[in-house]
Amino acid sequence: MQNFSDRIEAQSDSSLTHLNDRGEAKMVDVGQKQVTTRTAVAAGRVRMSASTLDAILAGNAPKGDVLGVARIAGIMAAKQTANLIPLCHPLPLSQVSVELTPDPDLPGIEIRAIVTIEAKTGVEMEALTAVSIAALTLYDMAKALEKSMQIENIRLVSKTGGKSDFVSG
Repeated sequence: MQNFSDRIEAQSDSSLTHLNDRGEAKMVDVGQKQVTTRTAVAAGRVRMSASTLDAILAGNAPKGDVLGVARIAGIMAAKQTANLIPLCHPLPLSQVSVELTPDPDLPGIEIRAIVTIEAKTGVEMEALTAVSIAALTLYDMAKALEKSMQIENIRLVSKTGGKSDFVSG
């Protein structure tokens, strides 16, 4: 059985961009890439009971403004992504928006984050981090109402800029 280092050596340098020639993790060099406008959109949701959703919307959660705090937490998280995910580049984000939309049919809150930058690398992780932390904050702010809430379906919706664009199917 091949060990990890032997498997790494068997692959070409270009196929494993985040590993050095010894198979150790490294941050990718983006120095030669072109600066382009890059945007990423991520989404997710927090499913809850109708009564919990009603309490949040009425402003009756014990910790206060659930949606406002979750929105700010998502924005702050996008700005801190490089501190949370080891191989992400620290980036000067141009724009971060976090939208929290009540959905009585779910019932719950739909979360959408849009992150934009003029840079040499993309912002997918920043958008995903914003959604994740907004969802966790929403849970934290409303857990006194319901501990069985479910964080679901966090995903990249689209990305533009750089070498390729992506739109989920």
